Amino acid sequence: MPKFFSNKKLIILLITIVAMIGLIAVSINVKDRRNTPPVIQQIGNDAAGFASQVVAAPINSLHTGFTAMVNLVNTYQDNEQLKKQLDELDQVKETNATLKRENKDLKQQLKLNSTLTNYKKITAAVITRSPASWQNQVVINKGQVNGIVKNMPVMTGSGLLGRIVEVNKTNSKVELISTSNKNTNSFAIEVKTASGTYVNGIISGYNADKKELIISQLSSTDDIKKGNVVSTSGLGGLTPRGLYVGKVANIRKDNYGLTNSVYVKPAANINDFTVVTVINRSVEGN
Repeated sequence: MPKFFSNKKLIILLITIVAMIGLIAVSINVKDRRNTPPVIQQIGNDAAGFASQVVAAPINSLHTGFTAMVNLVNTYQDNEQLKKQLDELDQVKETNATLKRENKDLKQQLKLNSTLTNYKKITAAVITRSPASWQNQVVINKGQVNGIVKNMPVMTGSGLLGRIVEVNKTNSKVELISTSNKNTNSFAIEVKTASGTYVNGIISGYNADKKELIISQLSSTDDIKKGNVVSTSGLGGLTPRGLYVGKVANIRKDNYGLTNSVYVKPAANINDFTVVTVINRSVEGN
């Protein structure tokens, strides 16, 4: 009796397969005949679709599992790289802390209360930026009551942005390094060459088309190459040394073709910022 039912199930399965194949064949043969009832073609298409799903299901499951496994391996590798970077970051922080302690000890031994690199930070938000003076000025929400003083340099992100030109009780006006006013963007800078030497110069202008700062009055341009780091030299009054300006983008002749000017891609995003940092240089006697 069990053998009969087993054979009966096999016969039913074979009949079903034959019927499906027949329906598929009929659907293919009559698909272009207008007098064929649409129901037959629909049944054939449905049967073909069901068969395709039955066959494709295990293949799709296998592919999904393989993809998940690959993603898991990639995630593991990414995590290992991030852990390594975090370990390196901890080492950099520890090295910086050690150097800071050593610098402090050396200053005490040399009886130096401050140097050109000493400064404090005051964080402020931009409250006004007029489209008419977009490239020239912004107004921030810190003023005299917050310790802001005229000519203090201003940064955004990791790059030099400009300087304070007007101070009120609760707000101040910042002249940007991209300003067309050549009297206010003259920061003293230094270019670090590949050999480790420094070349001094002045920010004398801004090329709005190329979005580059123009550095002039350089003692020499022979060793300056594209990619050299540019920072403030600390020789411009209230501006401390070491404020990052950007990197050398090009070296070209001036408008008269007489001397070379260095063009620098500024690190600060001059067109998009909402928070700034005012730098208070803390050198005694200033």
